[in-house]
Amino acid sequence: MSNNGANLGFEQKLWSSADKLRSNMDAAEYKHVVLGLIFLKYISDAFTEVYEKLKKEKDSDPEDVDEYVSRRIFFVPKVARWENLQANAKKPEIGKFLDEAMDIIERDNPSLKGVLPKNYARPGLNKQRLGELIDLIGTIGLGDKENRSKDILGRVYEYFLGEFASAEGKKGGQFYTPRSIVKLLTEMIRNSVTIDWTQRESVQAGMRLKVKKILRRYGYPPDKEKNAIETVLKQAELIAKGWVSK
Repeated sequence: MSNNGANLGFEQKLWSSADKLRSNMDAAEYKHVVLGLIFLKYISDAFTEVYEKLKKEKDSDPEDVDEYVSRRIFFVPKVARWENLQANAKKPEIGKFLDEAMDIIERDNPSLKGVLPKNYARPGLNKQRLGELIDLIGTIGLGDKENRSKDILGRVYEYFLGEFASAEGKKGGQFYTPRSIVKLLTEMIRNSVTIDWTQRESVQAGMRLKVKKILRRYGYPPDKEKNAIETVLKQAELIAKGWVSK
């Protein structure tokens, strides 16, 4: 059972544990591993909360996709639900299970098409540490109503982005963002949750302009701007889809 994650400093504790599991993996690569799992936990929590309510309703079918779409909640097929993935976290095939879960979620939720990471089965990713990371993220509640009201996803995401940005910057990575910029970008994303993500081209153009202005305000290196913008757009679309369900 997930613990309430609103305690002071829980972001730092969660990061410290997750960072230990990173070992020698580059921060730029590990970022996508962790943030993808956090988002998966978020939508699974939101789904499970509604699922349990529907099970108690005589005339409702908890496996009916429309029950979730009508509530602006992503439908999570059985094989992709967090409890199923966590039950298989210690198996060497966990990377394959995760990739399949992401594919199935995208299949049943067209708005997520092409957004979720699907590279967990790659040979270079330590499957034991991946399983431990799943167990770690499983200890925190993210997508149920109580934790959505406390913006737990936003707090975790913002803190992790800042730490990844710092780690990448120290290594001279392509996407270094000072914590002040991370905070501004996160606020920008948080304020954009009502946008129509189906109008992807126009939405991305507007987001690019906003990101450019923030980066330039803080003197971000022009030669690294393009990579930073692409990374932020991917993160923005992923997290905004989550906040839409609040």
